[in-house]
This record gives sequence, structure tokens and C-alpha cells, in this order.
Amino acid sequence: MSETNPGKTTAIVAYITIIGCLIAITMNVEPKNAFARFHTRQAFGIHVLFHALAILLTYSGMVYLALPIYIFYFVIWIFGFLQVMNDKMKPLPVIGEYFQKWFTFIP
Repeated sequence: MSETNPGKTTAIVAYITIIGCLIAITMNVEPKNAFARFHTRQAFGIHVLFHALAILLTYSGMVYLALPIYIFYFVIWIFGFLQVMNDKMKPLPVIGEYFQKWFTFIP
């Protein structure tokens, strides 16, 4: 398998659950790759947002919103993953730019 983008594997790992995102952060420590960093921040934001909404729904009792939350999560996850597969660095609609600003601690 010939890979043109050296950060692509790290970026793919980032989208595979929150644990994969934490693994991707350590994978991108040295050598640093801008593509991997961008997608690790996007994936981290997706996973954190999903978990925060799940916790909020659990404690608020608004169980009827679970299905729309899962659909939203799946749609933005697919969007981000397709960006990786197409070697693009397009942020997620509406929230992607915020993820890049908020998660600057990700190397």
C-alpha cells in the first residue's frame, strides 16, 4: 500500500473512537504532521461533543433526543472520515473551526 500522505494513518486512527483519538495524539508527537494534527483535533471534538451530549441527555431525562444525537454524530463522523480518505483538510460545518481553536493543546 503506497501512502502519499504520511499523516493519513494517524488521522484515520483518530476517528476510531475516543481511545483511537488519544492514540493518534501520541502517534503525532514526533514527527509532527499538520494533516494528522488537523484531523485529530476534528475527531477529538466530534468524540467529546458526542460524549458530552450523551451525558447531558442521560441526566436530563430527554431520552427522545437520543436518536437525533446519534444521527448527528454519525453524519459529522462520516464527513470527517471522508475528508481524511480524500486527503482534504476541510473543517466540519459550523463546529470545525471551533475545534481547531479549542483543542490547540493537541500537538
